Amino acid sequence: MKEPKKFENLGAKVPKGVLLIGPPGTGKTLLAKAIAGESGVPFLSISASEFVELFVGVGASRVRDLFSKAKEKSPCIIFIDEIDSIGRQRGSGIGGGNDEREQTLNQLLTELDGFADNSGIIVLAATNRPDILDVALLRPGRFDRKIEVMLPDLDGRKKILSVHSLSKPLSSEVDLGYWASRTVGFSGADLANLMNESAIHCARDESKLINDLHIENALDKITIGLRSSLITSPNMKKIIAYNEVGRAIVSAVRNGIESVDKITILPRSGSIGGYTKICPDEDVISSGLISKKLLFSKIEIALAGRAAETIVFGEGEITQCSMNDISYATNIVREMVTKYGFSIIGPISMDSDNNEMYLGDGLFRRKPLIAENTSSRIDNEIINISKISLNNSIKILKKNRVLLDKLVDILLNQETIDKKVFKLTTSKLLKV
Repeated sequence: MKEPKKFENLGAKVPKGVLLIGPPGTGKTLLAKAIAGESGVPFLSISASEFVELFVGVGASRVRDLFSKAKEKSPCIIFIDEIDSIGRQRGSGIGGGNDEREQTLNQLLTELDGFADNSGIIVLAATNRPDILDVALLRPGRFDRKIEVMLPDLDGRKKILSVHSLSKPLSSEVDLGYWASRTVGFSGADLANLMNESAIHCARDESKLINDLHIENALDKITIGLRSSLITSPNMKKIIAYNEVGRAIVSAVRNGIESVDKITILPRSGSIGGYTKICPDEDVISSGLISKKLLFSKIEIALAGRAAETIVFGEGEITQCSMNDISYATNIVREMVTKYGFSIIGPISMDSDNNEMYLGDGLFRRKPLIAENTSSRIDNEIINISKISLNNSIKILKKNRVLLDKLVDILLNQETIDKKVFKLTTSKLLKV
């Protein structure tokens, strides 16, 4: 936009549209603001929801007005936030294509690539739902560039934490690199929230400096929820302790000792009892690729609580403490069998695809049919994989029974085992 002749002399056209795609909180809107500051041209910002009105023609009229203002100030940048609110696929409702939102989208498509000369205008748009956008909106000539704004890596998280800690009195003992390593999968907004919660905990303690304990408490609040009332029953504490330690030991065997971040039997809001915090894999988050081995390890870790109860208390004394983990494991197994082809049924996708986003799709789309025999095979394979994974967890915990009892004793006395204590205890006794 600063030197258009440089490109025009070579016959190149400046891209008309740039679509920022990424998970919520990764900084798409902030990136648009930064572009506005760097470009040195007029910047018109609007949310896509502002186009949508009950009254007929208002949305389309606002689109025309926006582009008229942009032409007067050309060259300039238009930024449309959350474009999926008007850019959803057309013709998916029962009434066809006559609703107000679709007319607004039609006007936007016309302005982006119509007979009128819109040279000098670049449209920036942001969304975290590119899968539901209309195909006509995404084609070259309208949005020529698609930029993925992904979750930050280790170095990125460290820099984001340093930015959000500039206005806060951090203790000299705080190592932001350490906290960046413990926040895998956090977006920029999550990291900003972490530092803000740390400052709140610091104020509650009437402390003048934010230390590691304040950040630790803030991280626990964000990831596993607020502390609820204490468990007073010794028997209940023991059951929960064996569940949590069982998961931690299986995770240490399958993914390494470093994979376990914290074990606690202090109840949190929304859960029955304790919590085992397992660090997500940085490579999986950055690449998005999930291996068969990784999924099997996730299933075994999820079922390790039930395995520990079975070993220690016996089949007749198991509780519902692991019900959420069993549900989580079952969902993973079902996806392995029906989506990823990770079973003896073969590399076939048999997902029923019943999650229609619009009512019209649900009424008129022909649903894929699965034969009863195939459906029965799917169910049997899900049951078979779940049982094999549970038996694998039982074998691991039987081999590490001494470590299991040792960690449970520590957990019952201290109520929380941090990464350092777990690593120190496990490194001496763990049998792989």
